[in-house]
Amino acid sequence: MTNGAGAGIPAVSTAILAMSRHLEVRDVLKTIVASARELLDAEYAALGVPDDHGGFAQFVVDGVSAEQWKAIGPLPRQHGILAAMLHNATPERLADVREDPRFGGWPAAHPDMSDFLGLPVADGDEILGALFLANKRCPKIPPSRGDGCRFTEEDERLLGILAQHAAIALTNARLYERSRELTIAGERARLAHELHDAVAQKLFSLRLTAQAATALVDRDPARAKDELHQVAALAAEAADELRAAVIELRPAALDEDGLIATLRSQVQVLDRAHSARVTFAAHSVRALPAAQEEAVLRVAQEALHNALRHSGAKTVEVTLTRNGQGALLRIADDGCGFDPRAVRRAGRHLGLVSMHDRAGGVGGKLTVESEPGKGTAVEMEVPGG
Repeated sequence: MTNGAGAGIPAVSTAILAMSRHLEVRDVLKTIVASARELLDAEYAALGVPDDHGGFAQFVVDGVSAEQWKAIGPLPRQHGILAAMLHNATPERLADVREDPRFGGWPAAHPDMSDFLGLPVADGDEILGALFLANKRCPKIPPSRGDGCRFTEEDERLLGILAQHAAIALTNARLYERSRELTIAGERARLAHELHDAVAQKLFSLRLTAQAATALVDRDPARAKDELHQVAALAAEAADELRAAVIELRPAALDEDGLIATLRSQVQVLDRAHSARVTFAAHSVRALPAAQEEAVLRVAQEALHNALRHSGAKTVEVTLTRNGQGALLRIADDGCGFDPRAVRRAGRHLGLVSMHDRAGGVGGKLTVESEPGKGTAVEMEVPGG
């Protein structure tokens, strides 16, 4: 093993550091994958987060260039060995992945891989993703790759520790991103409490895991213990920073910031938190009575939630324009759309009844235009004071 357990601890520390300095899910995924590849000295590493449709919502690789990745094509599906890890929470260590009966081949531009090590990333009973590596590098072995150039049982144990840290980092990052999306005061307060409790429990588990890792270290015990103390310090730092993030979760203050500033701020947060591009523009809008502004904000939040969570949109445009003495809100996306004729079913699923009620409650009107495969546009007209 090129990188022994003692040399691997700093790579584990890097994954822990991602929790305190990189709270965006995508950044955390990248750090975990790079750390795993460095830890086990593999040529390739990847981490896939599954969606609910047999594919992957996110898939991060390390060791493959941007040009190679583009040439490979669409994200992989959950089949074969990947499916086994995701559905059965089963580690997989193979001398040659190509000889496994579950292997279904790969695209023409895909790099050739042989030895394979993969572990599920789980939080309790929930499988968050699959972390796997291929082609262990063995400098002392000739280029023909002899029988000794394979992942070992010790590699699997080390990757298991990293997989536990990956679960912690992903759980915290998800909670953090969810917290930024929630704007209703009651929901934010509930999530802040949930986030605090979850982080406290996870970090306590992390410390225990780091202490247990000493059992794997026999080459340089003194150095390993120093590194493990550093892991504990990083965990404490992560707790402090996440505690500060909870304190910063404030409900939107329409009375202080006004409708335009509040909408712009929330759109910016959602744009950072989601893969879709979310934009906001305001044109000649006058200040509205408090009740109207609150109704506009709540309808915008509901429509944005639908677009980002249910439509699969790549772009969502929010515009607020002057309309006589009042205003016109429009939220348009290029997502999957739906059949407006299925009003009863769609109304329950998308909160359309609630949005209509909010608009009507302030003397306004709500219209929804949508078509399967053509996206959705929600418009709300409100009168002025």
